[in-house]
Amino acid sequence: MTSDATSLGNTADPRELRRSDFPEIQRMTTRWADNDMYGHLNNAVYYELFDAVLNAWLIRETGTDEVSTPTLGVVAESSCRFYAELAYPEPIDVGVRVERIGTKSVTFAFGLFAQGSDDIAAHGLWAQVYIDREQRHSVPIPADVRAVIERAHAAQ
Repeated sequence: MTSDATSLGNTADPRELRRSDFPEIQRMTTRWADNDMYGHLNNAVYYELFDAVLNAWLIRETGTDEVSTPTLGVVAESSCRFYAELAYPEPIDVGVRVERIGTKSVTFAFGLFAQGSDDIAAHGLWAQVYIDREQRHSVPIPADVRAVIERAHAAQ
């Protein structure tokens, strides 16, 4: 798809997604401070997990130095739906998939899974726009990033 629209919501029913629908999965360790007073992960932690896993994957696959790269992927829109509680001290598997690829933006979907479960506990969407570091205006997705996301999209 070549549209640059950033509106989220392509996945028809995210509750139908399983671990196998995400070509990239990383295990994340939860921390004591991640739980809130209700005994489960605070909602802000989910976004931290999305950010950490997405950037680790892209850095690993492209070799990009995020401190000096001339282009930045910035979040233009995000959402998260919660289906089951996750809590410390259990590790969480975070899956990443590509929902839409545009000229200057990409929409990623995230699935959070309790260890050993194929049932999605949370589903996130993240529209990322690429910008020039200095001028701060939108630019095409860098070729190395595009290759990674196109490869992931084809693997879904």
